[in-house]
Amino acid sequence: MTDIHGCRRSFEALLDQLALTTSDELYFLGDYIDRGPDSKGVLDIILDLKNKGHKVRCLMGNHEDALLIAAKDRSFFYQWYDGWGGRQTLESFGVHFAASVPIKYMDFFKTLEYTIEVDGYILVHAGLDFRSRNPLAPDVNMLYLREWYDTIDFGWLGDRIVVHGHTPISKAEIEGMCRNLKYRRVIDIDCGCFAQHLPRKGYLCAFDLTNRALYFQQNLDDVSGYWRSRIG
Repeated sequence: MTDIHGCRRSFEALLDQLALTTSDELYFLGDYIDRGPDSKGVLDIILDLKNKGHKVRCLMGNHEDALLIAAKDRSFFYQWYDGWGGRQTLESFGVHFAASVPIKYMDFFKTLEYTIEVDGYILVHAGLDFRSRNPLAPDVNMLYLREWYDTIDFGWLGDRIVVHGHTPISKAEIEGMCRNLKYRRVIDIDCGCFAQHLPRKGYLCAFDLTNRALYFQQNLDDVSGYWRSRIG
């Protein structure tokens, strides 16, 4: 699952669909925060799953990276606050500055991984830089890359499949990528959960790695505050 972006109600509904048990493994590909109304609530659910014994691993997204930068860099803080949806994140915590987010959440962000390789899959937030000598070496580009498919080295990739988010695409496009996994070896599962205003977006998606099945949950959260802040 990826790019929840503070949409707690949608997240809870998708988890209900999945009906996970503690024998299942759950992977999050980053961007838990910003834009939606309850980033704290999303993080609390993930931490609670861990505390209840669920096998959960979490990747870093560019929005978590941005919050950590905003906590140290005052000039970037205002960019993140106004342009990235940081205001909604801080409101969910009841604080005014990124540096004031409670330490347990900041510590969680600092433990996030850049990639996970499991059962023939490579999980990453945005993408892999195949121009690098080692595309799996942790690198900030993994959080921000777009339009990298033309650089894929299929010889290096072999039978593995890259699963990522970061770039919102439509539900139909995700379904098409799932059908063509044998040939394309990559799937983007970001269906723009927060982007209800955009055509064919506004879904949270989960991908079952074992059965190569997709689950979709239409957004249930009010994200209008983010767009008002962007315009006004």
